Amino acid sequence: MEKPFETEQPGMTRRDLLKIVTAAGVGLATTQVPGTLAATHVNEKSVSTPSRRSSMVGVHFEPRDPVRLGIIGVGLRGTEVLSEFLAIDRVEIRAVCDVIKDKCVRAAQTIEAQGQKSPELYYEGEHDFEHLCQREDLDFIYIATPWEWHVPQALCGLRNGKHVGTEVPAAYTIEDCWKIVHASELARRHCVLMENCCYDHAELMVHNMIRAGLLGELVHGECAYNHDLRKILFERANEGLWRRRHHITRNGNLYPTHGFGPMARYMGINRDDRCEYLVSVSSAHLGLEEYRKDTIAANEPEWKETYRCGDYNTTIIRTAKGRSILLQHNVSSPRPYDRINLIQGTKGIFRDYPPRIYLDDGAGKEAWRALDEYRDKFEPELSKEHGETARKIGGHGGMDYIMCRRLIQCIREGLAPDIDVYDAATWSVAGPLSEESVAKRSAAVNFPDFIGGN
Repeated sequence: MEKPFETEQPGMTRRDLLKIVTAAGVGLATTQVPGTLAATHVNEKSVSTPSRRSSMVGVHFEPRDPVRLGIIGVGLRGTEVLSEFLAIDRVEIRAVCDVIKDKCVRAAQTIEAQGQKSPELYYEGEHDFEHLCQREDLDFIYIATPWEWHVPQALCGLRNGKHVGTEVPAAYTIEDCWKIVHASELARRHCVLMENCCYDHAELMVHNMIRAGLLGELVHGECAYNHDLRKILFERANEGLWRRRHHITRNGNLYPTHGFGPMARYMGINRDDRCEYLVSVSSAHLGLEEYRKDTIAANEPEWKETYRCGDYNTTIIRTAKGRSILLQHNVSSPRPYDRINLIQGTKGIFRDYPPRIYLDDGAGKEAWRALDEYRDKFEPELSKEHGETARKIGGHGGMDYIMCRRLIQCIREGLAPDIDVYDAATWSVAGPLSEESVAKRSAAVNFPDFIGGN
């Protein structure tokens, strides 16, 4: 096994490290959520530092067993993932934070019911997460809060010497994507994107098939987050309390990573290819207005809202190797769930929903074949060993459990994470870049080089 990375630079004390990170803008003692949720579009050169620390590519976790976790945000999503972690051996939930005390208490009861000690609870205001991050007994902090809190909380965890994992997207401004990259490099700690769709059964199998060369050289991909969320967006609890506001202040792809993440892994983005630029166009916005008319009384405050985000956003990405990626977002229309998940190579094509494959080997006669025909050869060992458990207890068809189990494996064994801070930034930045392109009448917008040419 390779030696885990050193946590500090030679001759550097922990106090020195924290001073450096704080000087880079990672200090959060007075951080507030911005009054507006409009994305800040800045040139990547204006927020990158002249001198960068060494890369986090391939950097290993320091081995930990047991793995000690803190969780910030135990609403619907945080509670789901808490259950996934509790189902994995030798994972200890030491601390839980939420702005609502009852949610913390409920999480503590869930943890105690699994035979673990009661966790320390943090619920005293919006910044009590800072106290959780300061604990010395945490190896990893998982963040499942509204989007505008992901970056402040991730930066706080990194500043305090913790590895962090955030729900998606990691950030929704270009500037904030750079912040997490620089903070991770400076702190020598990972900022992992908890992108569960990379661990779905079809995505894992197709990833292995691509690596084995079945599809030949990759040419084109299509991916999406097409999901009817109108009811959720207008509910007066949970995500309805904050997510609809993004449709008021922004216009572009608000949620790119569920589709883009798996596609980027297929194509080896940030490994042997990189995203060069994108163009983006948004349709008219009609869906939320129509749903409001049909379901919300005329005297309710929702009628004062004016929506900006088009129902359909379509973005096309060009990579350095000449590949193209079509990326879509639609949460405002009546439709079945679909991430498209199409990958075309010189020897064949895969298309999901339902999963099917065609290979140019003469056997198919231009007819699709079921993906399961290749299961014995290309299903990952993690799925073979834990797939049944994942489907029984795991959310989203089992992908949540596989994601959490793989993360814990990487920490326990001292491996590098599958999804690092450069992936988190690259997959997330497609959102604000799409907004910039839409605002410029679909002009081409360059991707920042988060990985520094490495």
